[in-house]
Amino acid sequence: MLRAAVAAGTPVGEAAKPHMEAGGLVPDEVIIGVVADRLQQADCSTMGWLLDGFPRSQAQAAALASSGTPPPHQIVLLEVPDDVIVQRVAGRRSDPETGKIYHLEYNPPENDEIAARLVQRADDNEEAIRTRLSTYHENLDAIVAQFTESYGADSILRVDGNRDKAE
Repeated sequence: MLRAAVAAGTPVGEAAKPHMEAGGLVPDEVIIGVVADRLQQADCSTMGWLLDGFPRSQAQAAALASSGTPPPHQIVLLEVPDDVIVQRVAGRRSDPETGKIYHLEYNPPENDEIAARLVQRADDNEEAIRTRLSTYHENLDAIVAQFTESYGADSILRVDGNRDKAE
Protein backbone atom coordinates (compact mmCIF):
# COMPACT_ATOMS: atom_id res chain seq x y z
CA MET A 1 0.00 0.00 0.00
CA LEU A 2 2.82 2.40 0.83
CA ARG A 3 4.57 1.94 -2.50
CA ALA A 4 1.28 2.33 -4.36
CA ALA A 5 0.45 5.53 -2.46
CA VAL A 6 3.90 6.95 -3.25
CA ALA A 7 3.61 5.97 -6.93
CA ALA A 8 0.15 7.54 -7.14
CA GLY A 9 1.43 10.76 -5.57
CA THR A 10 -1.31 10.82 -2.93
CA PRO A 11 -0.85 13.21 0.01
CA VAL A 12 -0.13 10.32 2.39
CA GLY A 13 2.18 8.78 -0.20
CA GLU A 14 4.11 12.04 -0.41
CA ALA A 15 4.33 12.10 3.40
CA ALA A 16 5.65 8.50 3.46
CA LYS A 17 8.15 8.93 0.63
CA PRO A 18 11.02 10.64 2.49
CA HIS A 19 10.87 8.08 5.32
CA MET A 20 10.93 5.18 2.87
CA GLU A 21 13.75 6.67 0.81
CA ALA A 22 15.81 7.13 3.98
CA GLY A 23 15.13 3.52 5.01
CA GLY A 24 13.37 4.68 8.18
CA LEU A 25 10.08 3.72 9.75
CA VAL A 26 7.06 5.53 8.42
CA PRO A 27 5.27 7.27 11.34
CA ASP A 28 2.01 5.76 12.59
CA GLU A 29 -0.11 8.71 11.47
CA VAL A 30 1.15 8.33 7.90
CA ILE A 31 0.65 4.55 7.93
CA ILE A 32 -2.89 5.01 9.24
CA GLY A 33 -3.55 7.55 6.49
CA VAL A 34 -2.34 5.15 3.81
CA VAL A 35 -4.41 2.25 5.18
CA ALA A 36 -7.52 4.38 5.76
CA ASP A 37 -7.31 5.87 2.25
CA ARG A 38 -7.01 2.42 0.72
CA LEU A 39 -9.83 0.86 2.76
CA GLN A 40 -12.19 3.64 1.76
CA GLN A 41 -11.83 2.84 -1.95
CA ALA A 42 -14.83 1.28 -3.69
CA ASP A 43 -13.33 -2.17 -4.21
CA CYS A 44 -12.84 -2.58 -0.46
CA SER A 45 -16.52 -1.88 0.09
CA THR A 46 -17.65 -4.33 -2.57
CA MET A 47 -14.99 -7.03 -2.39
CA GLY A 48 -13.78 -6.73 1.20
CA TRP A 49 -10.23 -6.36 2.40
CA LEU A 50 -7.41 -8.20 4.13
CA LEU A 51 -4.60 -6.66 6.14
CA ASP A 52 -1.48 -8.73 6.75
CA GLY A 53 0.99 -7.49 9.34
CA PHE A 54 -1.10 -4.49 10.33
CA PRO A 55 -1.74 -3.12 12.85
CA ARG A 56 1.52 -3.65 14.69
CA SER A 57 0.66 -1.71 17.84
CA GLN A 58 -2.30 -0.77 20.04
CA ALA A 59 -1.99 2.82 18.80
CA GLN A 60 -2.34 1.67 15.18
CA ALA A 61 -5.31 -0.55 16.09
CA ALA A 62 -7.04 2.34 17.88
CA ALA A 63 -6.35 4.72 15.00
CA LEU A 64 -7.71 2.20 12.50
CA ALA A 65 -10.87 1.73 14.56
CA SER A 66 -11.47 5.49 14.72
CA SER A 67 -10.45 6.26 11.12
CA GLY A 68 -13.93 5.95 9.62
CA THR A 69 -12.99 2.89 7.57
CA PRO A 70 -15.56 0.10 7.27
CA PRO A 71 -15.20 -2.30 10.22
CA PRO A 72 -13.70 -5.72 9.53
CA HIS A 73 -16.09 -8.63 9.11
CA GLN A 74 -13.59 -10.88 10.87
CA ILE A 75 -10.19 -10.56 12.49
CA VAL A 76 -8.24 -13.77 11.94
CA LEU A 77 -5.47 -14.50 14.40
CA LEU A 78 -3.24 -17.27 13.05
CA GLU A 79 -1.58 -19.08 15.93
CA VAL A 80 1.72 -20.69 14.95
CA PRO A 81 4.66 -21.62 17.22
CA ASP A 82 7.64 -19.30 16.85
CA ASP A 83 10.00 -22.09 15.77
CA VAL A 84 7.64 -23.00 12.92
CA ILE A 85 7.42 -19.36 11.82
CA VAL A 86 11.22 -19.11 11.82
CA GLN A 87 11.45 -22.26 9.68
CA ARG A 88 8.81 -21.01 7.24
CA VAL A 89 10.19 -17.50 6.85
CA ALA A 90 13.91 -18.37 6.81
CA GLY A 91 13.28 -20.85 4.01
CA ARG A 92 11.61 -18.28 1.76
CA ARG A 93 13.31 -17.31 -1.47
CA SER A 94 12.25 -15.25 -4.47
CA ASP A 95 13.15 -15.39 -8.12
CA PRO A 96 14.23 -11.89 -9.20
CA GLU A 97 13.40 -12.67 -12.84
CA THR A 98 9.82 -13.85 -12.36
CA GLY A 99 8.91 -12.58 -8.89
CA LYS A 100 7.77 -16.09 -7.94
CA ILE A 101 8.17 -17.04 -4.28
CA TYR A 102 9.64 -20.40 -3.32
CA HIS A 103 10.39 -22.22 -0.09
CA LEU A 104 13.47 -24.40 0.02
CA GLU A 105 11.59 -27.25 1.73
CA TYR A 106 7.88 -26.78 1.03
CA ASN A 107 7.92 -25.31 -2.49
CA PRO A 108 11.37 -25.82 -3.99
CA PRO A 109 12.34 -24.43 -7.39
CA GLU A 110 11.67 -26.61 -10.42
CA ASN A 111 15.30 -26.86 -11.54
CA ASP A 112 18.91 -25.93 -10.73
CA GLU A 113 18.86 -22.92 -13.04
CA ILE A 114 16.06 -21.31 -11.04
CA ALA A 115 17.60 -22.41 -7.74
CA ALA A 116 20.86 -20.66 -8.63
CA ARG A 117 19.23 -17.27 -9.06
CA LEU A 118 16.99 -17.31 -5.97
CA VAL A 119 17.54 -14.59 -3.40
CA GLN A 120 16.66 -14.29 0.25
CA ARG A 121 15.48 -11.05 1.83
CA ALA A 122 18.12 -9.61 4.11
CA ASP A 123 15.73 -9.67 7.07
CA ASP A 124 14.62 -13.28 6.54
CA ASN A 125 17.32 -14.64 8.82
CA GLU A 126 16.65 -16.25 12.20
CA GLU A 127 17.87 -13.32 14.32
CA ALA A 128 15.74 -10.75 12.48
CA ILE A 129 12.70 -13.04 12.46
CA ARG A 130 12.95 -13.66 16.21
CA THR A 131 13.27 -9.92 16.81
CA ARG A 132 10.09 -9.31 14.80
CA LEU A 133 8.33 -12.10 16.68
CA SER A 134 9.37 -10.62 20.02
CA THR A 135 7.87 -7.27 19.03
CA TYR A 136 4.72 -9.05 17.83
CA HIS A 137 4.30 -10.87 21.16
CA GLU A 138 4.92 -7.65 23.12
CA ASN A 139 2.07 -5.92 21.28
CA LEU A 140 -0.41 -8.73 20.63
CA ASP A 141 -2.48 -8.55 23.83
CA ALA A 142 -2.95 -4.78 23.51
CA ILE A 143 -3.99 -5.10 19.85
CA VAL A 144 -6.48 -7.88 20.64
CA ALA A 145 -7.86 -5.84 23.55
CA GLN A 146 -8.28 -2.80 21.29
CA PHE A 147 -10.04 -4.83 18.60
CA THR A 148 -12.27 -6.47 21.22
CA GLU A 149 -13.24 -3.04 22.54
CA SER A 150 -13.77 -1.58 19.07
CA TYR A 151 -15.43 -4.46 17.26
CA GLY A 152 -16.50 -6.98 19.92
CA ALA A 153 -15.03 -10.28 21.08
CA ASP A 154 -16.92 -12.19 18.37
CA SER A 155 -14.96 -10.35 15.68
CA ILE A 156 -11.77 -12.24 16.55
CA LEU A 157 -11.30 -15.75 15.19
CA ARG A 158 -8.30 -17.70 16.46
CA VAL A 159 -7.07 -20.27 13.94
CA ASP A 160 -4.47 -22.98 14.39
CA GLY A 161 -2.01 -22.05 11.65
CA ASN A 162 0.14 -25.08 12.30
CA ARG A 163 -2.13 -27.70 10.78
CA ASP A 164 -1.29 -29.85 7.78
CA LYS A 165 -2.35 -28.31 4.45
CA ALA A 166 -4.76 -31.21 3.90
CA GLU A 167 -6.72 -30.21 6.98
